[in-house]
Amino acid sequence: MMQTIVPRRAMHRRHRVRHVLMMLCALAVLSFAGRSSAAAPIAVAVADFDYFDTSGEVVDQSAEHRARVASFAALLRDNLAAQGDYRVVTIECRDHPCTATSMSQDVFIAAARKAGARLLVYGGIRKMSTLVQWGEIQLLDLEAEKLLMRRTVTFRGDNDAAYRHAANFVSDTLKETMPKP
Repeated sequence: MMQTIVPRRAMHRRHRVRHVLMMLCALAVLSFAGRSSAAAPIAVAVADFDYFDTSGEVVDQSAEHRARVASFAALLRDNLAAQGDYRVVTIECRDHPCTATSMSQDVFIAAARKAGARLLVYGGIRKMSTLVQWGEIQLLDLEAEKLLMRRTVTFRGDNDAAYRHAANFVSDTLKETMPKP
């Protein structure tokens, strides 16, 4: 039987190649494990907000107010989605607005769950006077069936800038309260 003699230099080269291949495999496994252990974003639904004008002003501004309240909710959705820790899902409503007062509590929560939400943000804005508006924002953990936040905010002004400022403040407040993945 003939024995093959491998030069020492060739053995070292094979050993180095094997070592490099093992390191690459280990890096690939660690990289894959890191990706699989990263938590998925938490699904959150931001319902449309109710609006009540109790200011008694003579001029009808209902169209402007509907647009501002809609932009308030849209800005909350955008701010939460931009965070990266949250995935915003949409509540589907056919015959009525998707607000907490336009639906029974059971139907409202069922619609949020059907959308795949774990967290639900909802509330309303009330115009008290030309200068003062206040909103109530609530954050509900549907999985734990627990109210995580109920916050009343006031803001001055009845224009787009006032609503944007309020929505940004509420977004920051929600982010501080919401669980992280």
